[in-house]
Amino acid sequence: MNQIRKLLASLSLRQKISLLVAAVVVGGSLIALTHWRRERDFRLLYSGLAPEDAAAILDKLRASGVEYRLADNGASVLVPSARVAELRLQMAAAGLPRSGRIGFELFDRTNFGASDFTEQVNYRRALEGELERSVMALAEVEQARVHITFPKDSVFLEARQPAKASVLVRLRSGMRLPPSSVQAICYLVASAVEGLTPEAVAVLDMRGNLLNRARSTTQGEDSSEAALELRQRLEKDLLAKIHATLEPLLGPEHFRAGVSVECDLTSGEQSEEIFDPARSVMVSSQKTEDISGTSLASGVPGTASNLPRPTSRPGASGVGMTRRSESISYQATRTVRRMKLPQGTIKRISIAVLLDQNVRWEGVGPQARRILEPPPPERIKAIRDLVAAATGFSAERGDQLIVESLPFETTLSLPPPEAPRAAPAPASPWPPWVDEILKKNPALVAAAAGLVLLLLVVALWRLGRRKRGRARVEMTPELPPGAPPASLEAAAQPAAENLEARLAEQEARQQQLEAEALNALKLPPVTTKKTEILTKHLAETVKKNPASAAQILRSWLYEKES
Repeated sequence: MNQIRKLLASLSLRQKISLLVAAVVVGGSLIALTHWRRERDFRLLYSGLAPEDAAAILDKLRASGVEYRLADNGASVLVPSARVAELRLQMAAAGLPRSGRIGFELFDRTNFGASDFTEQVNYRRALEGELERSVMALAEVEQARVHITFPKDSVFLEARQPAKASVLVRLRSGMRLPPSSVQAICYLVASAVEGLTPEAVAVLDMRGNLLNRARSTTQGEDSSEAALELRQRLEKDLLAKIHATLEPLLGPEHFRAGVSVECDLTSGEQSEEIFDPARSVMVSSQKTEDISGTSLASGVPGTASNLPRPTSRPGASGVGMTRRSESISYQATRTVRRMKLPQGTIKRISIAVLLDQNVRWEGVGPQARRILEPPPPERIKAIRDLVAAATGFSAERGDQLIVESLPFETTLSLPPPEAPRAAPAPASPWPPWVDEILKKNPALVAAAAGLVLLLLVVALWRLGRRKRGRARVEMTPELPPGAPPASLEAAAQPAAENLEARLAEQEARQQQLEAEALNALKLPPVTTKKTEILTKHLAETVKKNPASAAQILRSWLYEKES
């Protein structure tokens, strides 16, 4: 402590303030880090709770002494992560959450003082809660509300009221309730309530959209809409069959089809009773038999007849009458038929199919002529038979099927084929201004080409003369004046040998220079007519006078070497 005091005493005021600020910052950071780690440890226990469920769960948590946090405006409850599983089991044992409505657990506690009206209300609440839980079991439904009206009985028919129900559902984000699920909800509710029919159940979503359409018993607007929906559904089904049949044959853009269906929406029952007089059967048969008559005593009178064992017994004799009667009833054969007429019977079908025509062009470019080719009659007949078989066409019913061929607007607006483009001319090796001069003045170009050829011939001729003169000078030996002829011959012999060696060396060098010059003179091929003409003139000149052309080339080579 003394050292700490000495250390603090040795510090200046500014150092003491800095040390205090640093300590406060470090302490605050530690507290904030601890609080952040503590809050981070909270995990979601339940979400999307109804207010009454959230209140019941909070009461349980407070009674257990568990810390909790609320989120989403009280719809979500967060608890420490270590106790999430334990608390969920405790809440499930307590029957929480109840999804906002109480089911048949409402009757777990008996209330003997409840009136009949209270029992009826509690029963309806319990039934609605159970139905809500059943509807929420669907994967698409997040929350549901069910309202039931029980049927009202009365001795008077006008005062009787049927049972009705309404279901309000909230769908999960991005989910859609298919029509089959809507119908399943209607049958689920109707099966749980006595006297309730599926047609009397209305299903709505949270946006107020009616998801099912109840059947109307009166001829009103609902009946008209149902008839229109039935007709549109039948027409759509027939169109789908036509498209599925013709698309592989014609292509989706080469035909159009339309269907009109007339439906009979009346329904009822029909009874028919038929008597067949040619065939009769016995209905009943009765037989009676009556026997009547009188009997008289007979035998030997006296004591002998009255003894215990008489020798003769007294008899009876008389006159009787028997009557028999029989009654048979016959009836003609009777046949009774009772038929229920379905609703939505098809009365008549009208089908129209329009086929596109093929296009053929004569010529190319703007002068091309369009020729339309309709399908042949055999193809139209085959298409008609296919459509009739796919749609159930019946001439006895009065159905109508029309197949026609007309050119479509897209076919008429097709552009004519373009003329084949010529191959692009090769690029000229000359500058643009030279090409313009060559195009405008071909005569001037020919004169210039002739002049150049003439100058080339003159230059070759002069170079040849100069070369011959130079060769004579080189072949003449240099001798002192007054030398004898023998010495001239002796001096001329080594000179001649030296000259031959020099000529051979010079000739080899000339051939090498000529080869280099020819390689340098290999220009890119030019396809213009002027160049072809010049090349042809040069070739003819070289053929006529090859020696002069060779001399000119040699003179060019010598000039380049010098």
